[in-house]
Amino acid sequence: MKQVSDFGRLLTDFLTNYLIGEKGVSNNTVKSYSITFILLLRYMRDVKRIDIRRLAIGNINRNNIVDFLDWMQKERKCGISTRNQRLAAIAAFTKFLQYKYPASLLDCQEILTIPSKKHEEKIISYLNVEGIKLLLEQPDKSTILGLRDLCLLSLMYESAARVQEIIDLTPTSLRINSKPYCVVLHGKGNKNRVVPLSENVVTILNEYMKRSSIGKREFAIKPLFPNKQLQKMTRNGINNILVKYFKMVQLKNPVIAHEGISCHSIRHSKAMNLLEAGVELIHIRDFLGHKSVITTELYARVNPKFTFEAVKKAYADISEEIPIWEGNEELIEKLKELSK
Repeated sequence: MKQVSDFGRLLTDFLTNYLIGEKGVSNNTVKSYSITFILLLRYMRDVKRIDIRRLAIGNINRNNIVDFLDWMQKERKCGISTRNQRLAAIAAFTKFLQYKYPASLLDCQEILTIPSKKHEEKIISYLNVEGIKLLLEQPDKSTILGLRDLCLLSLMYESAARVQEIIDLTPTSLRINSKPYCVVLHGKGNKNRVVPLSENVVTILNEYMKRSSIGKREFAIKPLFPNKQLQKMTRNGINNILVKYFKMVQLKNPVIAHEGISCHSIRHSKAMNLLEAGVELIHIRDFLGHKSVITTELYARVNPKFTFEAVKKAYADISEEIPIWEGNEELIEKLKELSK
């Protein structure tokens, strides 16, 4: 049985060579997978009492993985979605392992039989067009920080960008010197997608870059929306900005902003508003950068307006026509004769 040196070598090979070099996954995916194995190693050491220096590939078996997932939920109070994410990372390593180390094939196959847990789908929170307009009215454009926040929120909504895609933007990601205006987003799976921008958003971007140092040539590959240290913002940093202005919206119109909000809610808002505007799902799929339209169909399933219009259209011709015998006494009399 291979000992920790080989296990460590295989895990390192998986995280640094296989995922990035062969699969081409994003750095965020590698980080997520790394966290999974940090937790797994900690569990093996603290709960299973296995010296990490003596950890063998044979210890990565179905029973230990199931116990680890249960520990995640019970002791660390993780939700089902987090549990399933950890299981997905372990399953990816297991598939890699069975080819690199065939002696573990049986254990690998047993691990791959561990099912994901079903969980209740969360209700998608989003703002309608009126809510988005009110949100974008809150930042104070007279200050650099307020202008930055307005630019950030406007671009988040306009492009339906994921929060990490916004964090990774640089001035070189923008194509706003001539029409058609657009932004290049670097998304999941190291894939780029080009998203069109409206003139209103481009005007705000130009004003922001002109009034800040971001527009200077030496900042071309620096973060488009830096923090006070001129470094990339964090997810929490952007979320705090959003929550700050959302609370202002709640004070002005509690009806519009009756639910909570997150950075992903802005992405949901754009998708929902495109759907309600009559844009086809296949185009929304491309706009959002979804791999499959099945993912995009979620917006149609949870949008009450879309569902109502679809049902209304399906039954548009029912009960509209007047029966041909209504008011036709001669026809009614003939039918009565036939029934005798």
